[in-house]
Amino acid sequence: MAEQRDYYEVLGVPRDADRKAIKEAFRELALKYHPDRNKEAGAAEKFKEIAEAYAILYDPKKRAEYDARGRAGVAGFSPEDLFGGIDFEDVFGGLGFDFGGLAGGGLFDRLFRRRAGPVKGANLEVDLVVPLEQVASGGEEIVQARRPATCPICHGTGARPGTAPRNCGDCGGSGKKVKSERKGGITLQQISTCPACAGRGVIIDQTCHECAGRREVFRDEKLSVKIPAGVEEGMVLRVPGHGLPSPEAGGAPGDLFVVVRSATDQRFERRGANLWRAETIEVAEAVLGTTVTVPALDGEVTAKVPPGTQPDTVLRLAGKGLPEFDGGRRGDLLVRLQVHIPESLSADERTLYDRLRALGEDRRGGDA
Repeated sequence: MAEQRDYYEVLGVPRDADRKAIKEAFRELALKYHPDRNKEAGAAEKFKEIAEAYAILYDPKKRAEYDARGRAGVAGFSPEDLFGGIDFEDVFGGLGFDFGGLAGGGLFDRLFRRRAGPVKGANLEVDLVVPLEQVASGGEEIVQARRPATCPICHGTGARPGTAPRNCGDCGGSGKKVKSERKGGITLQQISTCPACAGRGVIIDQTCHECAGRREVFRDEKLSVKIPAGVEEGMVLRVPGHGLPSPEAGGAPGDLFVVVRSATDQRFERRGANLWRAETIEVAEAVLGTTVTVPALDGEVTAKVPPGTQPDTVLRLAGKGLPEFDGGRRGDLLVRLQVHIPESLSADERTLYDRLRALGEDRRGGDA
């Protein structure tokens, strides 16, 4: 059995941390490991662990019991006992993620208890590529998902309107063929899919022209999703109920997961909230200093290149990058300077470079 870690260690806070520090630690870790954002193996279990630690340490009574008796002091709590009184909208409000409580059938219902009833449909995943300007500002974006739906012509029967499927005579509508054989006083049964109806249990004599008897048609669905400002590369946004339909009658459909990625931009390379750009200057500009005008997300910005600048020097333009997702500081625009070495020279240029070389040799000789 896996060792149970100390709740304070799970959240990375000291034992004397106040409720504000506990709340902030949970928020940071929860955003990192939320199963709708982090698809890596073990993320859901990690999220459950930090959620449980938060539920215990944020509640003064539960925390006192834990401090006094350890895990034994807080054993036996149901998910409702742990999370029922926590206002997750207060912790994560406005971010557009599923942090709903048990009563609402949200994330904690999915993670901490098995739901009764028909199986939920499978989830769908689509990529959404947005320009850097959209990453910076956030806003609404339209995504398109192709998903199956009950055929509107035959209403899911697979048969042409005015006709109806009939029970398969070979299997009696069960969809299975059963072959019995008795050996040594023991009856053996071999069950296989009925070949006449392919396991459906019914025969469709006249198929629906819309779905060709498949009972479903695929439809392109357009949905509006809210992109938070500073959305991280590869962040997953969840749209409940827009996945695949349930394979069982009365089952809820799955969810649609929108994976947000930054569009390629010839001006910049995105690295988190920072933007990087390469800019080339001439040798004389590196030696004497100059100014360069570079593009930014909100127009152009001028940067000073100091005299004696070396190749690969990085100029940092503070606050000209992308906003951080959690609403904190804004990233920077970093300009890496490359020095252009001329490959061919005019006669005048060669004369000047020869003169510069001679001056350099004289200076080195004088220093000696």
